[in-house]
Amino acid sequence: MNVFTNLRQNGHAPSLLASFLYFDVSFMIWVLLGALGVYITQDFNLSPAEKGMVVAIPTLAGSFFRLIMGLLTDRIGPRQTAIGGMLVTMVPLVWGWLFGHTMSELYFIGILLGVAGASFSVALPMASRWYPLHLQGVAMGIAGAGNSGTVLATLFGPRIAEHIGWHGVMGVALIPLAMVFITYILLAKNPPRQPKPSPIINYFKVFKQKDTWYFCLLYGVTFGGFIGLTSYLSIFFVDQYGLSNVQAGDFVTLCVIAGSCVRPIGGYISDKIGGARMLTFLFIFLAIFMLGVSTLPSLTYVTILLFLGMMCLGMGNGAVFQLVPQRFQHEIGVMTGIVGAAGGVGGFFVPNLLGTLKQTTGTYASGFMVYALVGVAALIILLVAQYSWKKTWAIKGKTV
Repeated sequence: MNVFTNLRQNGHAPSLLASFLYFDVSFMIWVLLGALGVYITQDFNLSPAEKGMVVAIPTLAGSFFRLIMGLLTDRIGPRQTAIGGMLVTMVPLVWGWLFGHTMSELYFIGILLGVAGASFSVALPMASRWYPLHLQGVAMGIAGAGNSGTVLATLFGPRIAEHIGWHGVMGVALIPLAMVFITYILLAKNPPRQPKPSPIINYFKVFKQKDTWYFCLLYGVTFGGFIGLTSYLSIFFVDQYGLSNVQAGDFVTLCVIAGSCVRPIGGYISDKIGGARMLTFLFIFLAIFMLGVSTLPSLTYVTILLFLGMMCLGMGNGAVFQLVPQRFQHEIGVMTGIVGAAGGVGGFFVPNLLGTLKQTTGTYASGFMVYALVGVAALIILLVAQYSWKKTWAIKGKTV
């Protein structure tokens, strides 16, 4: 029996599709400021450090809203939470379309765009609760592949902005959001394994678990690197290699495709060999590729290295969330919010790291070198965590 037959027979495929579409369009909107970063920074004449801050604000805000959305998902269900999230997401798009002429407005638009990033805390629990443990990796990977929405933002955002400006792009983004909103209402159903609401204080007991912090740190590197680089690479390509705004968007799109499309593959392989073993290989290669980028080679070679590095990050995202449901099956909603928030925090630091070090050292080499060291640190953390997992999870027959 193949994977897709399993998904149809052991869960609810329409809800899985709805989760993917909701996550996809939300991700597209979440990274719009990054995709349009070159146009926005030119309008406001920003320094390298300020560029990093502006494109990182939605990522940090998304971390905060993921906690809230994770709680709501556990208490009122993912369907209702997603519908409310899409309604709120329409506000910053309208604001950016019709207004958004000052830096303070831009900051508030960025904060509200964080609600779109919080879709992660809703889409993944929806997928997880519809499917049994042996399909967690592939189901979560398919729903999580909605991060391919970043491809839509980086590919079409700059092209549309060339004709109608970045404000106009914000207005155009309302169209796919409205289409997904209607589709989600028609297709999505709350899963039957919805847990009974617990007192809010109970959700935060997971912070007492060491595994919570392990997952947060690991996802802060994998997802944080993916979303952080997605937000900043267009600025990097324009500054370092002198590409046009549209050309930079195309190169970023190529890198983003690598990270987005392989997330389900990462989850699928993790189901077979274990998420921890998968992450071990990925962090080793990530450090190597980022070290290569720090040499600032030719455009061709840096694109190849970033493509491979984003593949590692994308598969790493799938691998982490192959592990989370095994450890926190009953708290998957809030854990998705907490771990996802950690990923968002990581995504906030990456653009700021690259921008600040570029401003202080005069080169992007230092920023990518530091990120290579982050990959090494993540590997060490994983090995420490894996030691305890082998003792506790193996007894329960789970794949680590």
